[in-house]
Amino acid sequence: MSTHSNVIPDGEPMVRLRDLSVTFSGGRKPVHAVSGVSLDVRRGEVVALIGESGSGKSVTMRTLLRLHPERRTRIGGQVQVAGRDVLAMPQRELFDFRGKVASMIFQEPLLALDPVYSVGAQIVESIRRHETVSESEARQRALALFERVRIPSPERRLAAYPHEMSGGMRQRAMIALALACKPQLLLADEPTTALDATVQIQILLLLRELQRDLGLSVIFVTHDIGAAVEVADRIAVMYAGRIVEEGTARELIRSPRHPYTIALLKSRAHGALARGARLETIGGAPPDLSALPPGCAFAERCALANDMCRAAQPAAVELAPNHRARCIRTDAAAAIAPVLVA
Repeated sequence: MSTHSNVIPDGEPMVRLRDLSVTFSGGRKPVHAVSGVSLDVRRGEVVALIGESGSGKSVTMRTLLRLHPERRTRIGGQVQVAGRDVLAMPQRELFDFRGKVASMIFQEPLLALDPVYSVGAQIVESIRRHETVSESEARQRALALFERVRIPSPERRLAAYPHEMSGGMRQRAMIALALACKPQLLLADEPTTALDATVQIQILLLLRELQRDLGLSVIFVTHDIGAAVEVADRIAVMYAGRIVEEGTARELIRSPRHPYTIALLKSRAHGALARGARLETIGGAPPDLSALPPGCAFAERCALANDMCRAAQPAAVELAPNHRARCIRTDAAAAIAPVLVA
């Protein structure tokens, strides 16, 4: 077992990404899934990554745990979690790091959980993998976790197999498994996508409550900007493998300055200009990640784009403390931002 300390040096963020790039090979052309992402997540902070499918959110998350197949994945830049260099970790240290320091809640627990073992057995195994405890003690901790995530009849549910539980119960069990070894960083990869609306709200509230009680740092991936607002302190908007806007949840909702962020807001009910107004859609399709354009990747779908937008990648513009957007038309974007209706 690793002897590395899990204590973060004073002033260090829980997560530090610097110029992260992730490229997949094996197809006809390399796919540039993530390009130049820099992001900090402080201790006890919730940061949401939002964007359409294929924007690089889940790839970024999995890179934090080095879950990509190494033979066909090229990772550049810096990835630090709890003061440790994830990209430099040998496999043995990496196995100790996963679950104990950083843990993930996957989008579809039915696929993430092993179908041939009971859910309780999987949690017990995880605890005993990282800590020197008896099976009886690990089982008691698993039971306490089930009670904490509000799984009814927890004793009976420990013996249940994943297919014997409802979607909402499986996701709660997945959360219990992720918290089993008391991680400092929780990665939630679209944990409510496969659930109905009522259960989605319950899971979001549960995650926020657990985060506050346990003092966790959380990165929450979603394509729903409404869900991001419910749980996040800060929001980072991703498009075509890049963070195009980043700020506090309040600032991003009240004063969005990237046309893509504005388009996301207008495409949901709370972003409508007036009650009863038609929702807007984002025309076109995301760019081919194996042939990214030289300029802004959103330019072909953006009503504000000009020749300068298409010529070169825009630099990040500081709009306010802790609010920046990668766009040269931020002033024009302000004029088309939605006025939120209470």
